[in-house]
Amino acid sequence: CLSALGRHDEALVLKREIYARRVAMGSAADSIVRAGGNLSSSLTTAGRFAEAKTLLRNELLPLARESLGPTHGLYMDTEEWLVQALCMDPNATRDDLREAETIMQDVLQRRRRVFGPAHPSTAWCEGELA
Repeated sequence: CLSALGRHDEALVLKREIYARRVAMGSAADSIVRAGGNLSSSLTTAGRFAEAKTLLRNELLPLARESLGPTHGLYMDTEEWLVQALCMDPNATRDDLREAETIMQDVLQRRRRVFGPAHPSTAWCEGELA
């Protein structure tokens, strides 16, 4: 709601608190990853690309991979959040964009294998890759 009103800084404060609370409480991994994903999306929207990428690479992706595995939908969502942070960054390098493409191609292959070609998340992934 706050983000939709353009109050990104206030939204970030709340999302940071929620994420920190989930980590401190030892919540289930999927709950931590979802809260972190909300935070990373808000960081990306606020133009804090480096912080979003660091959160995703150093905390969320390792946690999601270890606890959920590479074929879990939430793990693939987490990779897509990294792709968004990479691609939306106006200072992205060609290497950043190549990394994003590589990630999306890999995610698309896994989504097709796990969910099938007609699944909405597979179709969305195809559209994002294009």
